[in-house]
Amino acid sequence: MHSTVYYVGAFVLSVTLLQASGLDTMVGLYGETIEVACNKGVAPPANLFVKWKYDKDDGTSGDLLVKKKDSTSILAADDYANRVNITDRYSLLIAQANLGDQKTFTCMVVTESDVLTSRVNLLVHKKPSPPTITEKAEDLENGKLTTLGKCVAKDANPAANVSWTRNGQPLADDGKTVIITPVTEVDQETGLSTTTSTLQYTASRDDMAAKFACSAQHSLGPDQETAPMSFSIHYPTEKVSLQVNTQGPLKEGDNVTLKCKGDGNPPPTSYDFYIKGQKVTVDSDTHTLVGVTRDDTGEYKCSLVGNTEVVASENITVNFLDAGLSLSGTVVRKVGENVTVKVQKSASGNVKVSWTKDNEKLEKLPKFDKLKYADSGKYECEFSMAGLTQRHSFTLVVEGMPVIKSLNKVRGNDGKHKVLICEVEGSPKPNVLWSINGTSEESAYVDGKITHKIVMVPTANLTVSCTVFNDLGQDVRAINVSSYQTDDSGDQAKLIVGIVVGLLLAALVVGLVYWIYMKKSKQGMWKTGEEAGTSEESKKLEENNHKAEA
Repeated sequence: MHSTVYYVGAFVLSVTLLQASGLDTMVGLYGETIEVACNKGVAPPANLFVKWKYDKDDGTSGDLLVKKKDSTSILAADDYANRVNITDRYSLLIAQANLGDQKTFTCMVVTESDVLTSRVNLLVHKKPSPPTITEKAEDLENGKLTTLGKCVAKDANPAANVSWTRNGQPLADDGKTVIITPVTEVDQETGLSTTTSTLQYTASRDDMAAKFACSAQHSLGPDQETAPMSFSIHYPTEKVSLQVNTQGPLKEGDNVTLKCKGDGNPPPTSYDFYIKGQKVTVDSDTHTLVGVTRDDTGEYKCSLVGNTEVVASENITVNFLDAGLSLSGTVVRKVGENVTVKVQKSASGNVKVSWTKDNEKLEKLPKFDKLKYADSGKYECEFSMAGLTQRHSFTLVVEGMPVIKSLNKVRGNDGKHKVLICEVEGSPKPNVLWSINGTSEESAYVDGKITHKIVMVPTANLTVSCTVFNDLGQDVRAINVSSYQTDDSGDQAKLIVGIVVGLLLAALVVGLVYWIYMKKSKQGMWKTGEEAGTSEESKKLEENNHKAEA
């Protein structure tokens, strides 16, 4: 086998030569210009002329052309008259090749001494048009042999081979579930062949996502394949499922949509729903329960219409929450009393309970043993469970008649002003009255406590009283306050007394020192013996000294 490439003008021709019993066979392309080589392309010797002719269908030969040194003469009188020519190397050119050109052509080289002859059998091939699928089935039925479609590869020579694939894998004719029937037709005018392959296929549910395609194979290659296609597979419903659609956890007052879904194709368009044992037939796949209550808790079912063997069920729980407190509204109690708060709840699940006082979180349930004013406030209890939330509250007011806890006085920074401080406890908020005038100041009223101050400049000693009262009673306490002059006189008196006491102590110390000195001096004279005397004289002297000292 030989492969040769010829270049003619703008044409590039691929030619295959086959040697068979002295006759070369070559393949040319349909519709193109074919170059048939003389003497296998070997340049002939010096010649007088070269002549090309062909074998007619009736067995006779027909002349095509003659080329001499400087001229070419077209001898053909039929269709070849306008389609043949010759190259400088004596190759025959046939334009617009068709299947009628599949003949044997002879090249005769005439020299002065001999005639050289070479014969070439020409075959004209054409690649088919891209394959297409016609008469495609709209859908396939499960387990039933159905014509899927026809794959058509048109206008080829020789005829194309057509094959089918499923998901890229070849389909083989088994005579039962897969039947492939190829048919080849030849166009009477062009002689080109069209191959039609009919695929009959038994589909199953697994073929819902399968991709089918066909391809055409030809000697001029490569293979040409159609775009993959899929089919809807019809099969009956064998199983149903029931879906319960809600917005979050299901609770009283919600709407519930029940959706029944069959696994068939196409799916059923109507279903039987069983609502608390009662059958309801609907012409759709959904049924809605509006405003469910705790009594709607239970088992729900759906099935094919009239077929209770294909059925699905689901249990539905409707969450509910009933909660409350033993106290509500405004609760008024006396300070020191006891108050009990009870939590009341009933629910379909575990309930979380949390407390706040005046919007501040509490760690546990409040206890009110021996109420204090600080226990007053708004208490709120929140109950929550599975999307349900309830809040209950009460306001506790602890009341008591006012009591003065302390009444004190302090000196101002300038030494003249006095600040009186009256600390009071009671509820409702006590009013404070002073028995004197002055500049007053009041603290914030917190947890039943308030502090009231008054600033004054007393000009005389006096007794000041603080009176507190509310709707439940009153309390009074008094304090003695001295004027700032009295305070100054007292200070001066204290200074004089201190000076006098100091002078007396100093005189006493001086006298004691003098006495000790004199006593020691007298004892020294007796011991020297400078003056002699009797014992009686000595006693008299000693008595006189004592008198002098006294």
